[in-house]
Amino acid sequence: MQDIEQIYKQYFETVYKYLFCLTHNRNISEELTQETFYRAVKKIGTYKGNCKISVWLCQIAKNLWYDECRKNKRLTKIDDNQFFEIPTLEKTEDAVVVNEEKMVLYQRIQKLDEKTREVIYLRITGELSFKEIGIILNKSENWAKVTFYRGKQKLKEGD
Repeated sequence: MQDIEQIYKQYFETVYKYLFCLTHNRNISEELTQETFYRAVKKIGTYKGNCKISVWLCQIAKNLWYDECRKNKRLTKIDDNQFFEIPTLEKTEDAVVVNEEKMVLYQRIQKLDEKTREVIYLRITGELSFKEIGIILNKSENWAKVTFYRGKQKLKEGD
């Protein structure tokens, strides 16, 4: 078993990106990421090694987010200004085109159903395998593959 500091350094970004996909809010994602690692330290004895540590951490993170939503009766609808807050890049035509393409893609992703959206975010930003996605969402690896494929097809079709 790795020590918790090493786990934190290795998986902080993965957990943060996963939470950002769920919350679309940097501040909430940061808070929940910290809480995820706090809970992981407290519950490290319950980690059985049946899955990757990153998957276990993302399961903790997901449960924290769901708890937060229930507690605050928060909807997972995003505030477009927060979601598309992109750091200023060089003011070149290329950067503008890339940002516009990203915005269009994210807008299309937001039109997908919640589970498909979550699978796509986990695969793209979390860089998780279909097996890991299935574990996190309590579904099969095949379900994650099919959902991702169908989501990609819908994104290609456009609106």
